[in-house]
Amino acid sequence: MRPVGAGHSFSPLVPTDGTLIVLDKLSGLIGFDKKSRQATFAAGTRLGNTGPLLEGIGQAMINLPDIDRQTIAGAIATSTHGTGLQTGSLSKYITALRLVTPQGEVYDLSRDSQADLFDAARVSLGALGVITRVTFQNRDSFSLKSQTWVEPTQDVIESFNERMNQYEHYEFLPFSHSDYSLVIAHSETHNPLLAPPPAEDAGDLFALISMIPVSLRKPVINFLVSSLEASESVEASHLALTNVRNDRFNEMEYSIPIDSGLPCLKEVLQTISDHQVDVVIPLEYRVIASDDTWLGMCTSEAKASISIHRMAGYDYRPYFDLIEPIFWKYGGRPHWGKVHSLGYKQLAALYPRMEDFIEVQKNFDPEGQMLNPHLRKLFGFSKR
Repeated sequence: MRPVGAGHSFSPLVPTDGTLIVLDKLSGLIGFDKKSRQATFAAGTRLGNTGPLLEGIGQAMINLPDIDRQTIAGAIATSTHGTGLQTGSLSKYITALRLVTPQGEVYDLSRDSQADLFDAARVSLGALGVITRVTFQNRDSFSLKSQTWVEPTQDVIESFNERMNQYEHYEFLPFSHSDYSLVIAHSETHNPLLAPPPAEDAGDLFALISMIPVSLRKPVINFLVSSLEASESVEASHLALTNVRNDRFNEMEYSIPIDSGLPCLKEVLQTISDHQVDVVIPLEYRVIASDDTWLGMCTSEAKASISIHRMAGYDYRPYFDLIEPIFWKYGGRPHWGKVHSLGYKQLAALYPRMEDFIEVQKNFDPEGQMLNPHLRKLFGFSKR
């Protein structure tokens, strides 16, 4: 029995020969408190729908991921996050949630009510039961000035520590087989709204690059991307922080201790170059504040996250198999919703509360009804 959200995850968290539970009809704003700036949503609500609903009551989420198609339940189950040194994953800002176990028991959990279970359930991989409602700590509605530009990757790396403190949200996307990166920075503003330029379809650029032999790409990519114009816009936060991606792809993402993030990134880029990997989608480098969930990517310390991608229709395994050991070398934790190869033994060494979570899972789901083969691998369970 597996709950399914938007189907955005690249890892096999959901597939089952049993029953799929779809939460689409559990959607919408259930209640809110103006004074505390908290709001409760049905867990099947898509993130992209929360922004307008919150704007209508003068609130906004503190941070959002760059894709907003996911359901709330799916996003928090996988420790989904945006970017910003002072802002954490979505799960960090949950103040209460309702969990229905396979036994039909209903738990209303919060920091003041069964705090340990609350910390376990905020990132649960859908393994404890079905989350039906979630309350978030929000803030007053706000606007962000968004700036994008292309800059030599080495300059971006050298200035990164300064800039991640300068901007509320900051990230960069290094182009492989190139000397350049796309930089994206957001800062809070009270300036009038300014519409962004029309979005360009990167698919055409990627298709053009893919036609060029890897050994000849660098001067071509440098010429193409260095000529991209900088842009600036001012939008409501929920619009500024999220993007639409129409190209299908597979993705691997690991979070790295923040002091090791840039050395790890440089080794990944060098490995792609040395092995002449035929990949066109840029990497993505972000930073995330720590939280106190049990299975969060950033549990206990701030992290840098590094994402690699491969266009759908291509075999991603040789590329991902080449890069994944580099993430391990730097103590990386995999994003639960992205491709990775780790099992229980490796994961238990990365998550100090893994055993505690497993005990909760056994108590909530003694017959293993919520466990598909992938989850059994992650938690070290034989079939129950």
